[in-house]
Amino acid sequence: MADAALRLKSLVEQLIGVPLPVRIRAWDGSQAGPPGAPTLVVRNRRAVRRLLWKPGELGLARAWVAGDLDIEGDLYAALAQIAGLVWERGEDARTLTQAVRDPEVRAAARGLVKLAGLPLPPAPPREEIRRSRSHLHTKRSDRRAISHHYDVGNDFYEIVLGPSMVYSCAYWESSEPGATLEDAQRDKLELVCRKLDLTPGQRLLDVGCGWGSMAVHAAREHGVSVVGITLSQEQAAYARKRVAEEGLTDRVEIRVQDYRDVADGPYDAISSIGMAEHVGAERYLEYGRDLYRLLKPGGRLLNHQIARRPQSDESAYNLDGFIDAYVFPDGELAPIGSTVTQLERAGFEVRDVESIREHYALTLRRWVANLEVEWGRAVKLTSAGRARVWRLYMAASALAFERNRIGVNQVLAVRTPDTGRSGLPLRARTWN
Repeated sequence: MADAALRLKSLVEQLIGVPLPVRIRAWDGSQAGPPGAPTLVVRNRRAVRRLLWKPGELGLARAWVAGDLDIEGDLYAALAQIAGLVWERGEDARTLTQAVRDPEVRAAARGLVKLAGLPLPPAPPREEIRRSRSHLHTKRSDRRAISHHYDVGNDFYEIVLGPSMVYSCAYWESSEPGATLEDAQRDKLELVCRKLDLTPGQRLLDVGCGWGSMAVHAAREHGVSVVGITLSQEQAAYARKRVAEEGLTDRVEIRVQDYRDVADGPYDAISSIGMAEHVGAERYLEYGRDLYRLLKPGGRLLNHQIARRPQSDESAYNLDGFIDAYVFPDGELAPIGSTVTQLERAGFEVRDVESIREHYALTLRRWVANLEVEWGRAVKLTSAGRARVWRLYMAASALAFERNRIGVNQVLAVRTPDTGRSGLPLRARTWN
């Protein structure tokens, strides 16, 4: 009799201690769970083995990336329900060794082992990065981490990001369906330029320049000379091509270079958009001091960065298992207060902090929609596993921004000279 779904539902509910809010369809065709709810499709027994060996987020992620698990119905609704069981209940730290201390849980675990079949752990999907965590944020490890995420094919990123090729939070004047992602990304780049008060003839350093969108916009619309730096060879090649096509080679230089190696300051302004998440807590003060060194007195920094909520015990903060293994290796999020403090310790005067959290949720949902529309082509350009990684992380991230689990902020800071004259007008936010 086909009853794998019912057995799975019963065993999982014993383990988590609450009713399962999603429906399950198992490899034998059986179904169980609330009618009309999003369906978690368990394609094979291997999915169960992955969860047994890595309970919580990483096990779910491995099963998803490998195609052992899928979701039918509303992806966001399903992820919201699963988040309530895994991420928001702190289940990631719970291992089978700890769980078997409870007799009921021990019985459920034995049932899952029996249902899963052979006990050997499945190999992780090939999209999972493997590395030593003993040398974080060296120049070599940062190059490798950046390459893992960004050097997966410019054609793939064109599908996800659209014509703007901007891989950071857009700035939405409207959330109406007619508002385009391209307009919102252009408005974000223009907002950054206005905050930096760029004028013709100035020098701008764009740290983590991506595919060159900010560099091209600043040079074309504001007449500045730009040096854009990235650690991604593929990004640099794409950005240089864009610069040439725009006829801006006399004003824009794209380098494959670590920010720690830039030595041709001073610059009038620095933009760092969606790059500082890769710096790491141990290196952040060094990052701030390097950018401070590269600015002339009175120069401005616009630091655009994702932030996490502060914890009561900051020493207990752990990197997100799925994100660290599949998306942004070694990436670290810090609370906005920590970022401001470190920039001030580096010498900056912080003049403005703007939260644009809701804007990132809108952006991510557009990226997910872009990927889903051209799913077949995206899979051919990379792999089914890689496309599944991007769909899961972007959809889950959209929910995280919507629920205020993470945020994103633009911090405007100045290298204020000894005279104390910051160069900013008395009235705040003249760029709005």
